[in-house]
Amino acid sequence: MSDKLSISVFFPAYNDAGTIASLVVLADRTLRRLTDDYEVIVVNDGSADHTSQVLSELEAVYPKLRVVNHSTNRGYGSALRTGFASATKDLIFYTDGDAQYDVRELERLVSLMTDGVDIVNGFKISRSDPLHRVIIGDVYCWIVKLAFGIRIKDVDCDFRLIRRESFNRVRLTSTSGTICVEMIKSLQDAGLRFAECPVRHYHRAYGKSQFFNFKRLFKTLTDLSRLWWRLVIKRQVQLVHPADQVAAARIAADIARNDEPAAQTKGRLTEAEREP
Repeated sequence: MSDKLSISVFFPAYNDAGTIASLVVLADRTLRRLTDDYEVIVVNDGSADHTSQVLSELEAVYPKLRVVNHSTNRGYGSALRTGFASATKDLIFYTDGDAQYDVRELERLVSLMTDGVDIVNGFKISRSDPLHRVIIGDVYCWIVKLAFGIRIKDVDCDFRLIRRESFNRVRLTSTSGTICVEMIKSLQDAGLRFAECPVRHYHRAYGKSQFFNFKRLFKTLTDLSRLWWRLVIKRQVQLVHPADQVAAARIAADIARNDEPAAQTKGRLTEAEREP
């Protein structure tokens, strides 16, 4: 166990009542082996099932758990932005609430976070999805890597460990699943250093994917085209001014010390995730 390691783990969750409890339990057990300075956050993105009730029960048992609720479903990108805005520790890790990744493999990512690394990105050893989803996913990753000049193996692997100081250098605006492309492209163009780690990918045990339907695929392609125009053609990567980084760090420190009333904290988090 390291006294120096400070880490936030968060899970975006939408209708993940059947899997979110196991993720929280395993994350808490994994983090206790690594450090005393940690927190677990779940961003409940307006779930329509009983995710809220499950999380309420978990909060009563796990003091390191904090739940952030969206009153309506805002989209995957918005959930990630809320998670990053809510995290208060030096390292930030996230993965999805559907438990298709083993959160215990976080330890492998932590071991690769050396002084010369800013982001550790997982890549799937094999994808445990139906064949049509594997094909669509592979084509999507190939197009994205080619169009955006992405250099990592798997931009679609949501199993990432990022230094807070690195993430604070860019500002993300996407509200959909294209946020992963925006994030990696922006961090890459900001000159940050990546390490990569193979991770296992499992069958979805509960619920269904929100991505693989024609309406959402069309929206994703539309959002991706706009993102490509902004980031590749116009080269408008939104870097954060150093003064804003300092302000963000102070807000995180206030939240960690519980110096602010809950209403003020929620207000600041809402402000932090708004479109610039």
